Amino acid sequence: MRMILKINLHLLIIICCIVLMHQSAMARSNPPEKGEILPDATLAVPGNPVHRDYLGLSQGKTFKIPEIKATVVIIEIFSMYCPYCQRDAPNVNNLFNMIESKSGLKGKIKIIGIGAGNSSFEVDIFRKKYNVQFPLFPDNDFAVYKRIGEVRTPYFIALKINRDGSHKVIYSKLGGIEKADQFLELLLKLSGLDVKSQ
Repeated sequence: MRMILKINLHLLIIICCIVLMHQSAMARSNPPEKGEILPDATLAVPGNPVHRDYLGLSQGKTFKIPEIKATVVIIEIFSMYCPYCQRDAPNVNNLFNMIESKSGLKGKIKIIGIGAGNSSFEVDIFRKKYNVQFPLFPDNDFAVYKRIGEVRTPYFIALKINRDGSHKVIYSKLGGIEKADQFLELLLKLSGLDVKSQ
């Protein structure tokens, strides 16, 4: 009996170690840095056809961020409850409008928001309150948040997506964007995107 208990205890320890190793592999301790690739994260394809078309996605159920049809993708990690995110929302809206109003940029640079710990209901409240036009995604279980390094909010990551589907992080920083025009100029410089800002 004592031998069986000993074997079961060893088995339990091994199982716990495997679970902990799996969880640590799924979570990052730091956000992705410039030059790295974005950690693998899956989001639900938007039900809203305008958002689906904006991202260039098919009607599948899920997608990975580098599958977005764009040269540069800007990701904002936000929370409905974050006062800095609330204060910065008009600046991010200005950035979106600036991109969409310039024919040399529209379709090449796209923005998404991921609500860390926010449900669909909470994300919708944020979207309506701040009149956000670009797609926002709930991350109720913190799955994406953990993969990206459990960052504070707002946190911005920008990806440069190559024609072959590969990508790299060109910007990764905590804090709001403050001035949309300066932030856009910085991303154009970092991405090497050769466009005429008409």
